[in-house]
Amino acid sequence: MSSVPDTLKAHASEKPFLDHLEDLRKTIIVCGAWLVGGMLIAIPFAPKILSLLKVPFARSGHDPDAYLKVIHLTGGLSVGMKIVFWTGLIVGMTGIVIAVCKFIFPGLTKKERHTARGAIGFAVLLFIAGVSMCYFLTLHIAIRVLMRITEIMGSTPELIELGDYVVFVLKLMLAFGIAFELPVVILALGHMGLVSSSLLREKRRHVIVGLAVLAMLLTPQDPYTMVLMALPLILLYEGCIWVIYFKERRDTRRFEEGVGRE
Repeated sequence: MSSVPDTLKAHASEKPFLDHLEDLRKTIIVCGAWLVGGMLIAIPFAPKILSLLKVPFARSGHDPDAYLKVIHLTGGLSVGMKIVFWTGLIVGMTGIVIAVCKFIFPGLTKKERHTARGAIGFAVLLFIAGVSMCYFLTLHIAIRVLMRITEIMGSTPELIELGDYVVFVLKLMLAFGIAFELPVVILALGHMGLVSSSLLREKRRHVIVGLAVLAMLLTPQDPYTMVLMALPLILLYEGCIWVIYFKERRDTRRFEEGVGRE
């Protein structure tokens, strides 16, 4: 008898389609606000950001002032706008992810919402780790390799358009940050019991191939940069397997202790 009222309550608690559209509209506005906020933060620091973006080029063994040039009258304005937009996107990405998660939360169970909230802080740290790895460890190698490939092809670049370089650097940093979110998804699925350590081991070969393809799509497609992205992703995947494995052992032990007490 109680199943009928429960069903009616479930239907009553469901949001109409128009309400979901309104929530989506609000989420888009919030994401846009985070992007605009990040851009506003970036505006006064644009010259300093440009100086920082030139550091990997200098570390590659090339003089940025000799190669990176503005070739159009409006080039300076264009470079500034690109720096502000892409930096704003990177700065606002944390808030954008949180806004998207809040949009998804109403469709999750209480346990799933708790898992998602706990994953947000971890996701922020991984995003920062990915961006930092790209800036400090990957960019100068990628630039050096790309410059060397150009020379092998029989062409020596006399100049590189500054705007193109800025977009290349910031997009690659953003790609690394997003790619490093993979463990958050895997651990969240494992915490909710949707994947197991044995399943992750079973699919390891397929995942490695998939990560290699992902690295190829997100990087300039030179082998060194691809390896520098794919290798840490593979290691993070292996780490996820062990984390989920130890969680499964802990849950099993607690279950057995509970049965023993009974």
